[in-house]
Amino acid sequence: MRKKFVYSFLAVFLIFSLGACSEKTKEAPDTNKSESKETHSKQTAHWSYEGETGPEHWGELDQANATCVDGSEQSPINIEFSQVITDKKTENIQIQYEPTPFTLVNNGHTVQANAKTESNSILVEGNKYKLAQFHFHTPSEHQFNGQHYDMELHLVHKDANGKIAVLGVMIQEGEKSEKLASIWDVLPKEETREGIPVKEPIDLQGILPQDQRSFHYNGSLTTPPCTEEVKWVIFEEPIEMSKEQIQAFQQIFPDNHRPVQSSNDREIYETK
Repeated sequence: MRKKFVYSFLAVFLIFSLGACSEKTKEAPDTNKSESKETHSKQTAHWSYEGETGPEHWGELDQANATCVDGSEQSPINIEFSQVITDKKTENIQIQYEPTPFTLVNNGHTVQANAKTESNSILVEGNKYKLAQFHFHTPSEHQFNGQHYDMELHLVHKDANGKIAVLGVMIQEGEKSEKLASIWDVLPKEETREGIPVKEPIDLQGILPQDQRSFHYNGSLTTPPCTEEVKWVIFEEPIEMSKEQIQAFQQIFPDNHRPVQSSNDREIYETK
């Protein structure tokens, strides 16, 4: 009886052991597959301005970027002055800016200044958009009559429904920009995880060109996922930065512009 009891106990123990091994074997591949997918997603979501992850490949890197290839109203574009519509009545935008504190980040694609308050806004076609951030590109992303400027400033705004309006400001070499000096004093050369406080409030109104004639058109974000239905307002008059200021940015980002996209017969209006 004792031997039969021992044999029976061993048999039951062996059955449970094999069952447990079987469950572990089933779980392991699923877990690994999940991790593999997550890693793959992170890798393919990476984009840049050159090589295999450059602008011509953005649409291939992630399904979320499909609009970069399939969109019909992509930005930036070349603005040919001879094709701009000037005889249609278009409301001037209303800019409501005041000196505001910002924090700086280097996100790996540009230097971006994030607003710490919602006190800055613009009115475009009667709709209010609040400033979220501004950042820089070199050379300029938009072209005027097929020509780039040294840099371009983008001021990105969002309305209550998440719709976007961007003010674009061309930058050319000239006098030092005192209004942007406090940002240039702390330009982050490496990618950052936390915002770097700018010592002084930034007077964006003082940065904008005095002549505020501008071009208006419907476009997109110029970075993935290239979201469309963006209201673009590009000032015709450039602002100036010194050669040293421009070179300081280009040492961090030698080239972070998306090439111009097809206008697809979009209408571009000028306000005076």
